[in-house]
Amino acid sequence: MRCVTEDPRAWVLHVDLDQFIAAVEVLRRPELAGKPVIVGGRGDPTERAVVSTASYEAREFGVGSGMPLRLAARKAPDAIILPVDADAYNAASEQVMASLRALESEHGRVVLEVLGWDEAFIGVTTADPEAFARHAMAAVLEATQLHASVGIGDNKIRAKIATGFGKPRGVFRLTKDNWLDVMGDRPTIDLWGVGSKVSKRLAGLGIDTVRQLAHSDESALVAEFGPRMGAWYRELGRGLGSAVVDDRPWIARGHSRETTYQQNLTTPEEIREAIRVLAEQAHADTAKEGRPVFRVTLKVRYAPFFTQTKASKLKAPTHDRDEVVAAAVALADKLEAGREVRLLGVRAEMVMPDEGDPAERTPVRGRL
Repeated sequence: MRCVTEDPRAWVLHVDLDQFIAAVEVLRRPELAGKPVIVGGRGDPTERAVVSTASYEAREFGVGSGMPLRLAARKAPDAIILPVDADAYNAASEQVMASLRALESEHGRVVLEVLGWDEAFIGVTTADPEAFARHAMAAVLEATQLHASVGIGDNKIRAKIATGFGKPRGVFRLTKDNWLDVMGDRPTIDLWGVGSKVSKRLAGLGIDTVRQLAHSDESALVAEFGPRMGAWYRELGRGLGSAVVDDRPWIARGHSRETTYQQNLTTPEEIREAIRVLAEQAHADTAKEGRPVFRVTLKVRYAPFFTQTKASKLKAPTHDRDEVVAAAVALADKLEAGREVRLLGVRAEMVMPDEGDPAERTPVRGRL
């Protein structure tokens, strides 16, 4: 319950559009309202592609983002399957973010940090964050006819996680005062930044819940994950993190190109040629930004559905296409011999402005 007698203070809000891609499609096709809708690939479940999003009605059948489209079609045989239309989602996202940038509280304009098509952090000073959250939801709805949920926190970690408790079309507050009450008994995979692999490694240390992680022995985490990530995971268990909302324009750390092949690649020659093509495309994207590449990463998904990544740091940052391509192709030697490949991706990571020697920095965590 919100407390309207609070003094004004700084809050972090996380705004997340409800079933954003599916909602945009329903706006364009009102007859789809209330029906199971799946968006992915070219909309053809006989092709290899994954689900980009599913409406709440489709999720009731067990369909989720990242699931193979063929499997999704089997789980929800009556679902309407649509192709991805990035231009439409970009246009809708721009409207959403414009409506949020225009918001003001009783203490002035807010700070907006865009995270993607459908989510953003807001930094705001207010005595009533719940009222401001509903004001933000109403502004988005008026501007776009799209519904959102809002998480309120005293930092980004808590605000982001809070949003899940507010969905759909709701508001939830998560702070140091109720962190362990809300999150303590939940599995570690419910934390933002902990995936299935990390949660399994934590379980191997006897850490299954957020509360156990919060009270864990940091030395054991450091031994398992290293000094930086070990300490970070323990802080994450306590809900600690940055409260700074940064409205500076987003700068890409790298560019990726990825392809799912309709027929498995079966020979080393096919795989190397496919990597070469993707590396040339990724390099062309970096060339547009004028920053040199210092690391390449190869993502491979073997048949039937096992994914690995391999990375290589270049001897020195370079703009040279041939060097980048050669480094990517060389990673083919690290792949498992004889295994058929259904997906490949190449990421070229660039030197960030004013960050010094990239060789001294820890690789950025995140997906390819």
